[in-house]
Amino acid sequence: MSDNIELNVAQVRELAMAAMRGRGFGEVEATATVTALLAAEHDGLPSHGLSRLPFYLDQAASGKVDASATPAVEVNGAVVLVDAKYGLAFPAVERGLEAGYTCVTKSGIAAVSIARSHHFGVAGVPVEAAARRGYLALAFSNAPSAMAPWGGKQPLFGTNPIAFACPRRAGDPLLIDLSLSKVARGKVMLAKIKGEPIPEGWALDTDGQPTTDPDKAIAGSMTPAGDAKGAALALMVELLTAGLTGSNFGFQASSFFDAEGKPPGIAQLILLIDPQRFSPGFVEHAETLFAAMLDQPGVRVPGERRFQQRRERGENITIATSLLHDLENHAQAN
Repeated sequence: MSDNIELNVAQVRELAMAAMRGRGFGEVEATATVTALLAAEHDGLPSHGLSRLPFYLDQAASGKVDASATPAVEVNGAVVLVDAKYGLAFPAVERGLEAGYTCVTKSGIAAVSIARSHHFGVAGVPVEAAARRGYLALAFSNAPSAMAPWGGKQPLFGTNPIAFACPRRAGDPLLIDLSLSKVARGKVMLAKIKGEPIPEGWALDTDGQPTTDPDKAIAGSMTPAGDAKGAALALMVELLTAGLTGSNFGFQASSFFDAEGKPPGIAQLILLIDPQRFSPGFVEHAETLFAAMLDQPGVRVPGERRFQQRRERGENITIATSLLHDLENHAQAN
């Protein structure tokens, strides 16, 4: 018997929605969350896809996530302040961007700052959406501690994703989406669930030694991308997110992967820029850079592979049978 099952996207969406309703989430919150998780699946990023949903549901059942939370939005000039109220991040991001688009239209720039939030999912999703509207966009999120400061052994910083998107003259935008660890921590968690080792170089154990054991990696520290440079960037993200909002720094935040303890209460920052306010010829000028890049064999514009794979995927999604059963159980809970 296969450990995986292939389902139509519509089937998976309705099952995931039913599971969220079963745990007390409203339609708006469930729709924003399921849409974001399915987007991750379409982009071949299952570590940030539906495998995350059981964690959200268990945390809603325990009270670590407030399923009834409605994000509060306050606009102050070009600054949009969003309080996620310890609910999931996706509805807070959605509401924040709605206000952010209004601000960037008026001011040419907007900053959407999200406090008391949760797992951000694929950071490229909101910036891609903004770029398709013609804006430059940057996104940052902190996360529960998983990386030690450079030279240390005790994790203090999250893996802290950064994403950037830029509109193009035609077609898909440029999209840069990366974790400040060598790999996203979700990949280590998937390896743990599957009982598989991880490649050497991904993580260190509690003694600061390289490990291929996912359990030791989770107990230890992820290796920062670019070594000291990645650790420095992770510190920057902590200050731009949790620092600006008074939310939890990585070392203060509880895990995304269990239902115990207080809410993670981390934070995000999304910057929107209208390039036309700076230079009406921005898009054409940017294309000269992309053309120079593509003149070199083997070079592609960041994001091209993701969009190509998205187009090649059909209307079916393959998920673990254990995940299917888990979602079915949650859907029946009331």
